[in-house]
Amino acid sequence: MTISRQTLALLTLAATLAGVVHAGAPETPWQNAQQMVLVTTTDWNVDHGTLRTFSRDGDGWREVRAATPVTIGKNGAGWGLGLNAPQSGGPIKREGDNRSPAGVFRIGDSFGYAASVDTAMPYLALNETQYCVDVSGAKHYNQIVDANVVGAAAVKGSTEPMRRDLHANGDQRYRMGFVIENNPQAVPNGGSCIFAHLWKSPTDATAGCTAMTPPVMQSLLAWLKPQDHPVFVLLPQAEYQRLRVEWQLPAIAAADAAR
Repeated sequence: MTISRQTLALLTLAATLAGVVHAGAPETPWQNAQQMVLVTTTDWNVDHGTLRTFSRDGDGWREVRAATPVTIGKNGAGWGLGLNAPQSGGPIKREGDNRSPAGVFRIGDSFGYAASVDTAMPYLALNETQYCVDVSGAKHYNQIVDANVVGAAAVKGSTEPMRRDLHANGDQRYRMGFVIENNPQAVPNGGSCIFAHLWKSPTDATAGCTAMTPPVMQSLLAWLKPQDHPVFVLLPQAEYQRLRVEWQLPAIAAADAAR
């Protein structure tokens, strides 16, 4: 087949423009993420949202499983301290405010009550003396530590025993979960101990975490891979639409984001 000079010129121009657009695409600190757990909410102050999962390849983001409901903080969401630049125009996450952090965050270690679970992520088998320190200003603020290692004084005042089944009347919410890396620098009062974990019920909100059913959590843990640098994103619908292109997030319809 013979290609005319005019057609060849048009193809060359299109390729050049595509290269310019690609070259001008914004760089993000999560540029290497190939997996995304996305939660959208209808506004800043609701205590529930919709969770979706996406994988990224050469053709961009694609949704990999059905959307599912989740619960978040009792008072909704507020801008957290994650991978994205600081934002304005909404609440700011503070320690003890019962808001889930909004933004983009690395997914950290998984954890649970069992000796092991089906996951490729680093896994912490919890014991009775492990706590997440939620006391702002403490040496181990926003870290999961073992009181037998760091000393009982180091976890004094913490309200986050990780074996909730042993400390909170059989509570199963931390039976499976993973860390959402909000405030990894442990900025005082920046928020601590933010997890994805099991929900108590579809109508029970959290103190700032994201909660879901056991089958959904099992599916996420089996799917997540550390080599794919997974991230967790939580945004109200309006913020998602405002930031989607700049942050290179998957395209979802506004009506779907509001579910």
